[in-house]
Amino acid sequence: MNDALLAAEKRLKEILAGYSPLAIAVSGGVDSLTLATVAHRVLPVAPLMVHAVSPAVPLAATERVREMSGREGWSLREISAGEFADPDYRANPYNRCYFCKSNLYRSIRTITDRRIASGANLDDLSDYRPGLKAAAERDVVHPFVDASIDKTTIRQIARVYQLHHYSDLPAQPCLASRVETGLPIRAGDLSFIDEFESELRQTLGELSTVRVRIRKPGVYVELGEMPDQETAPVLEARARRYCEQAGYAFVAITAYRQGSAFVKEKAT
Repeated sequence: MNDALLAAEKRLKEILAGYSPLAIAVSGGVDSLTLATVAHRVLPVAPLMVHAVSPAVPLAATERVREMSGREGWSLREISAGEFADPDYRANPYNRCYFCKSNLYRSIRTITDRRIASGANLDDLSDYRPGLKAAAERDVVHPFVDASIDKTTIRQIARVYQLHHYSDLPAQPCLASRVETGLPIRAGDLSFIDEFESELRQTLGELSTVRVRIRKPGVYVELGEMPDQETAPVLEARARRYCEQAGYAFVAITAYRQGSAFVKEKAT
């Protein structure tokens, strides 16, 4: 471990100790899984891990949380965040994440009075993240941010803690982020997205960047690495058939572009 990584890990441990006892919101991505692992291994008071099971959370993410909990011996509570009962969330406005996180943190607060921590990292501060506003309103802390730790450093820490099978996971935001702003969030659409992305990863590899976007014209498949000329027609035909069988209009396979389903409006 190099000096910079050692210093980052030391800062993180000190910050976690200052916030203990903690309840950690574990989504199933590399950030929250790494935070939960470090906190569980180093804190004298074991943190409570809380995972929201929802149509917006990929099934694979829930399975990762359960697998890690069993392996590490976490105290884990699975909850329903209740966001689908919120019409503001279902309407999918530009600040949908605010309503999502508000519901999540409100639900966590009903089961514990511990300080709530998230896996947000330094890189998240440079992006539009209305969920951070919801966190600030509920006194949620972000240990990685406080320790000046970015995504690259999180992956390095994950390797130090022997999380090699998760350290290279691509970013996996909630499934609702695949639905174009203004289109309603529906559980059935999110199930279709999750199943279709899982199907594609079986062909392209589990670490492939894959996004199935539902936009006004129909379904777009975005890939981090575009197929070659020989593979592209085969993959497109499979994607079109999969969509048609599920009752969706297939549009195209395109290069991955972060946040391409997000249409930001001016805040009022």
